[in-house]
Amino acid sequence: MTTRVLAVGECMIELTHTGSRTLSLGYAGDTFNTAVYLARLTRPEDVEVDYLTRLGDDEYSAGILAAMRAEGIGTGLIDQVPGAHPGLYLVRTDERGERSFTYYRSESPARRLFDGEHAPDVTGYDVLYLSAITLQLLTPAARERLWDTLSAARARGAHVVFDSNYRPMGWPSEDVARDAVRRTWELTTIAAPTFSDEHALFGDTSPEAALARLRDVGVPDVVVKDGGNGCVVWDGTAARLVPALPVESTMDTTAAGDAFNAGYLAARLSGQDPVEAAGAGHAVAAKVIAHPGAIITDPSLPPRA
Repeated sequence: MTTRVLAVGECMIELTHTGSRTLSLGYAGDTFNTAVYLARLTRPEDVEVDYLTRLGDDEYSAGILAAMRAEGIGTGLIDQVPGAHPGLYLVRTDERGERSFTYYRSESPARRLFDGEHAPDVTGYDVLYLSAITLQLLTPAARERLWDTLSAARARGAHVVFDSNYRPMGWPSEDVARDAVRRTWELTTIAAPTFSDEHALFGDTSPEAALARLRDVGVPDVVVKDGGNGCVVWDGTAARLVPALPVESTMDTTAAGDAFNAGYLAARLSGQDPVEAAGAGHAVAAKVIAHPGAIITDPSLPPRA
């Protein structure tokens, strides 16, 4: 049987500095990045990958839709808002490959996801994938509708996969972010956070502590990413450290965590155990950080379509 996956969030225009005054155009966003790599890692007869967002009707929105379809990602749930334009962000990387971002997204139509007139029907999906950036896009009322949707998905046996990708500038306060992330963890079946985000929001002192807290919340499948240190994963009986793969040179760490999530989820959906899946996640992340940009061109990781 085909597993149907729906990633929820925002895909933006990505402008990456290739020089001080030269930029390269692409399209990216954390949940979109994961959707792309998940599609590349799986066969369409095994895993169907769709994306849920809202876009405008301009040429950049058309470019985003074309990019999704070229990756084999379904776009049937995407509304296009007349006169609207997608969000935009700029990326700079330092000599170590660490990145910094500047965002222009306050009027993005994705901010109207799950509003009163546009709450989508997602009952046909086996997996719903989202992040804390998905949450921060939404109004408080829309978040409540999203949580109702996730709760209904859990009740019918679907998986909820969540990454607490915490970006303080996108939230009115840390308390609002903490409460939203906490409520989402309570509905999650596969947790894929980064330790630094959980430390910032909940004060966890180690990846193992973050894993234990999420297990206590009731999340059955947990992997906590910790950058170059690797990750800590629940192997079914205990926490296990899975080291990251060595990389000769890091060009750009953009989307490293998103790529890891795709590798981990693809492996779990194919029946691999959590430790094997963590290794698969590290392998995808290692490829991505050796290239510039969030969505890479590499013959070993080609587009599905």
